[in-house]
Amino acid sequence: MFQYHPDLLAAPVPRYTSYPTAAQFTDDVGPEALEARLASVRGDARISLYLHIPYCHDICWYCGCNTGAATRPNRLAAYVDALEQEIAMVAARLGGRGRVTQIAFGGGSPNSLPLVDWLRINHQLLVCFDTSAASLSVELDPRRLDQSWIDAIARMGISRVNLGVQTFTPHVQQAIGRIQPVDMVEAAVARFKRNNVTVGFDLMYGLPGQSEADLAQTLETTISLAPSRIALFGYAHMPHLLHRQRRIAQADLPGMAERFAMATRGHAMLTAAGYRAIGFDHFALPQDPLAQAAANGTLRRNFQGFTEDDSDMLIGLGASAISQFPDLIVQNEKNAGAYREIVAGDRLPATRGVVRSLDDQERGRLIERLLCDGMAPVGDLCGSESLDRFVRMGMVKLGEGRIKILPDAQPYARSIAACFDTYLRPAETRFSHAV
Repeated sequence: MFQYHPDLLAAPVPRYTSYPTAAQFTDDVGPEALEARLASVRGDARISLYLHIPYCHDICWYCGCNTGAATRPNRLAAYVDALEQEIAMVAARLGGRGRVTQIAFGGGSPNSLPLVDWLRINHQLLVCFDTSAASLSVELDPRRLDQSWIDAIARMGISRVNLGVQTFTPHVQQAIGRIQPVDMVEAAVARFKRNNVTVGFDLMYGLPGQSEADLAQTLETTISLAPSRIALFGYAHMPHLLHRQRRIAQADLPGMAERFAMATRGHAMLTAAGYRAIGFDHFALPQDPLAQAAANGTLRRNFQGFTEDDSDMLIGLGASAISQFPDLIVQNEKNAGAYREIVAGDRLPATRGVVRSLDDQERGRLIERLLCDGMAPVGDLCGSESLDRFVRMGMVKLGEGRIKILPDAQPYARSIAACFDTYLRPAETRFSHAV
């Protein structure tokens, strides 16, 4: 169904969960800019909250997240104290303005915290914000998920959980330092479904020692468990940036052609099983809000990937969390210890970011719509010379002030979107390959 063009996939490109990307963040943009944006929020504005828990009990070797080992209870408790204080500071600066419509917990693994501490954070949100109409979701590690956590999630009315599965193949699990038997995940899914909590899976291809048959087996098991949505990511091997990945040998990784075959096999299997393709690497059952947003043209993309969340303001809370406003993207201090010190001084922990020009905003909207809808109005924006190549190859259609990515070109959507990125430089090493 999809044709393999290795030369088009050779150049790494951003995932475009924002534009400009984090590569353009500078230390010149920080707490003052965030203070100003919080002060300008209107009373009826829709706001999403993202809370980052930068800890895991077990550090997987493939992981690119900002996370550390949850081995010292005192450190976890101190982090929760700081997060509670940051929540209160942000709420005070909003002064009751804005309506919280989405709350997402990510990490790391939020369930690396003791359950009582996670409940404390949720109570603080309830005290500081009007969360009565908010939809809640949380990312979870199935290896640290017991009945008390599942019961608490159900009682709190959390609508969706996302399980970090990655692969069901034992020898691949061994190669990435993440052992979790199939029956462990099966039991968690069954318990959540009994409590009417929607379940999503994160899966990966391109892992060390993984074959196309291994991926197919994982997908068969996944389809039998019927998660409502699935993210199928390609593993990005960047040991020069992520030291934990040095435990994975480059020689053990599938080549680009094998990765492409895995991605296309995944797309074919999941769509044949009734999932709607969201972009090239996300899938959702028709009744899932993500699929419904894609169908009605309201799909969005932010730092959490594709989302049905239509808020224009995302406030990130916790170490390394990113806040996004129409004209500002700003990130909190990454180091958890330094983050705690800043918050202890009653200061907002934003330390780096970028002010988005009008051109940035316009290009950001074009890139978002291209990735979400496969088409977008171009207006007066110009693409790079490489866009002409996609046109000549019949992957892109230009006309009537619009650009459209043709169906067979979906694997190259990020590369096509990159044609409108004025910041991207040749030989970029901070980004992953498109497939």
